[in-house]
Amino acid sequence: MGSTITEKILASHCGKKVVKAGEFIEPKIDISLSNDVTAPIAIKEYLKTNTKKVFDKNKIVFVMDHFTPNKDINSAENVKFVREFAKKEKILHYYEGGNVGVEHALLPEKGIVVPGDIVVGADSHTCTYGALGAFATGVGSTDIGASMSTGKIWLKVPQTIKFVYKGKLNKWVSGKDLILYTIGKIGVDGALYQAMEFTGEVINKLNMNDRFTMANMAIEAGGKSGIFHVDKKTIDYVSKRALRKFKIFESDKDAEYVDTIEINCSEIYPQVSVPFLPSNAKSVKSLKKTYIDQVVIGSCTNGRIEDLRIAASIMKNKKVHKDVRTLIIPATPQVYSDALKEGLLKIFMDAGAIVSAPTCGPCLGGHMGILASGEKCVATTNRNFVGRMGHVKSELFLANPAVAATSAIKGYIADPNELNNGAKK
Repeated sequence: MGSTITEKILASHCGKKVVKAGEFIEPKIDISLSNDVTAPIAIKEYLKTNTKKVFDKNKIVFVMDHFTPNKDINSAENVKFVREFAKKEKILHYYEGGNVGVEHALLPEKGIVVPGDIVVGADSHTCTYGALGAFATGVGSTDIGASMSTGKIWLKVPQTIKFVYKGKLNKWVSGKDLILYTIGKIGVDGALYQAMEFTGEVINKLNMNDRFTMANMAIEAGGKSGIFHVDKKTIDYVSKRALRKFKIFESDKDAEYVDTIEINCSEIYPQVSVPFLPSNAKSVKSLKKTYIDQVVIGSCTNGRIEDLRIAASIMKNKKVHKDVRTLIIPATPQVYSDALKEGLLKIFMDAGAIVSAPTCGPCLGGHMGILASGEKCVATTNRNFVGRMGHVKSELFLANPAVAATSAIKGYIADPNELNNGAKK
C-alpha cells in the first residue's frame, strides 16, 4: 500500500521511509509560528526549558497581527515582550508595524513557507499553508514553546480524507463557497484530526487565492490539516518568492484513504454560513431577506488582492447602504500597496467604505469593528461562533467577497447575481 502526500512529508522529516496513520512521531519542523496573542505564552514556556538559544533563529516567525496597531496597554505590553525576545535571540522573521500583515497571508507572500515543509503555528488557521503542498497545522502555545527549543513537534500521523471536486463552477462561486459547502456537508467534526486532501478537476483550475482560502478553513471541519498537490500554478507562485529550496511530494496512486468524498460543484451556488457554526452553510438563493449592520472584507481567509478586486468590481460607482458599516482590510502591506496602485482603495472609499491597515482585528472580536448586541454582520472571515466578533447577542454570517460586497450595497444579505452592473467574477 502506498502513502499519501501528508504521510510522505511527515516521513521525510522523521528520517523514515514510511509512516502510517495512527503512528506517533517526532518530526523536525521547518517553521515555528506564533503571533502577538500566542507568542508571549510560547516564549514563557520556552524560557522554562532553560535552553541557551532557540533551535534556529531563521525558522521561528513572530507576527504581531491580532491586536495591532496596539489597541490597549495589554496588547502593547505583549508586543513589547515579544519584540525584546526577538531582538535578544536575533529572530530573522519578526513582523510589526508597517511590516506586519495577517500572518497566514504574509508568510506565503514572503516565501517563508515552501512545498514539502512542516509548519506548526500557535494559531488554528496555520493549516492555510497546505495550499502550497506543505503539512501545516495549528498547535498550542506550549507546543510552540517546546518547538522553539527542540526544532521538533510530537504528533500522531493523521488519517487522510480525499475530497474530489467535479463539475463546473457557477458564477460568483469561489474557493470560499467550496469549503463552506464541504463543511456543511461533513460537519464541524467531519474531518476530526484528519488531513483533508483536496483534488479533482475543479481544484486543478482554482487559482492560489482560492486554494489558500480552502486550506485555511480545514480546521473548521475539525481537520488536522488541509493539503493540495503541487502543480504549475503552485510552482509559479512559489518560484518568485521562495527563500529556500524545496521538495515536492505526491500521493501514490495506491495510497490509503479513510474515506473519499466526491462533490459536484455544478450544484453549488454562493454560500452563506448562518449563525452560529461554519457548517450552517446555505445557498444565498435560499435565504430570506436579512438586514445587516456591518460588512467586513478581509482576514487570512479572504483579504488578498484577488478578493479585493472582486469586491471592488461590484462596488465600483456604487454606494454602500447608509445603514451598513463596511470595513475593507487588506491582509498585508503588499496587498494594500497593490490595491492602492490599482485604484481599488479609491473605489472603496468613494463607495463610503472604511479602509483599515492590515490586521486580524474584528475577525476574533479584537478591535476595528466590534459588534454590539443585536447587530448582524456579513464577513469574509472564517468563524461565526457565538460572540466571535463582539457581543454574544450579535450574529455573524460567513460569505465570499462577492456576497459581502453585494450585501454592503443592498443593506441585506444578497446574491451578487442580483446586481446588473457588468461586474466580472
